[in-house]
Amino acid sequence: MRQWLDDFAAVLGTATPTDAEVEALLALAGVAAHASERTAAPVSCWLAAKAGTSPAEAAEAARRLADPSDG
Repeated sequence: MRQWLDDFAAVLGTATPTDAEVEALLALAGVAAHASERTAAPVSCWLAAKAGTSPAEAAEAARRLADPSDG
């Protein structure tokens, strides 16, 4: 996975995500997939990026949306 991310980031002209960013994005994708459907995962990650939200902030927002009673 790391090699793909390094290569894809280079093609896009951006930095490779940190381990913490990858973990947060995977958490966001997991919440989106379980709260909606699997196809919501990649689009949710794209929306977070489009909004300029950090992966950690986006994952937390997804958790709040999926379980409003949890905070």
